[in-house]
Amino acid sequence: MTTQEVLNHHLESFGKGDVDAILEDYTEDSVVITPTDTLKGLDAIRAVFEALTTQMLPPGCDFEMVKMEVIDEVAYIIWNAESDTHKFTAGTDTLIVKGGKITTQTFAAHIEEK
Repeated sequence: MTTQEVLNHHLESFGKGDVDAILEDYTEDSVVITPTDTLKGLDAIRAVFEALTTQMLPPGCDFEMVKMEVIDEVAYIIWNAESDTHKFTAGTDTLIVKGGKITTQTFAAHIEEK
């Protein structure tokens, strides 16, 4: 899969709240870096996406893609989202994709509880 295809699958799976499908984009060696933590492996990554898709940004929440750029192995997005419980502004992710899998991802956002 190309970087664009992996990004599209990732976003579609996230929008559906399908954590198993989200994890198809990663491997046991994948790393996700956030402002508060560095997560490695499928179990650690699963925990984050389970929390995001069930507690913070469940399916059906408002989501706005501000920018999407894909160049070679790098995908960069800026987005905003809002649910009944949280508001994410200036959300940004960078994904490095090799061999059809996300090897490294960074994430940051301004997050407000409602």
